[in-house]
Amino acid sequence: MSQLLHTMIRVGNLDRSIAFYTDVMGMKLLRKSENAEYKYTLAFVGFGEESTGQAVIELTYNWGVEQYDLGTGFGHLAIGEEDIYARCEAITAAGGKITRAPGPVAGGKTQIAFVEDPDGYKIELIQKSAATAALG
Repeated sequence: MSQLLHTMIRVGNLDRSIAFYTDVMGMKLLRKSENAEYKYTLAFVGFGEESTGQAVIELTYNWGVEQYDLGTGFGHLAIGEEDIYARCEAITAAGGKITRAPGPVAGGKTQIAFVEDPDGYKIELIQKSAATAALG
């Protein structure tokens, strides 16, 4: 059966991004590799390895590129959480930026919140107890 392995996002400062996803979001740095010939470094972060069925995030740093135009096509990453209210408090305490406070989605009952990473990518936190009810 096929499996979603990772989502790649380009970042302007790899160390800053790794710190955000590990220290603020609670993920693990799974692996990191550097390609000197093509001048890029990859870091994979996630809550678990792909071999366990987890999807991860590939952080791509192209040497010398400090920022990207995020455009209008990409929306957000989504993470299921047991308690988005407590998670947002922990993210704020760790220096993270909450861009939408936890609460029900407009026109629905699912509890969501939004966080922004250092490069401006949005991350939606979804209360796991009602996450599948909102899919469709």
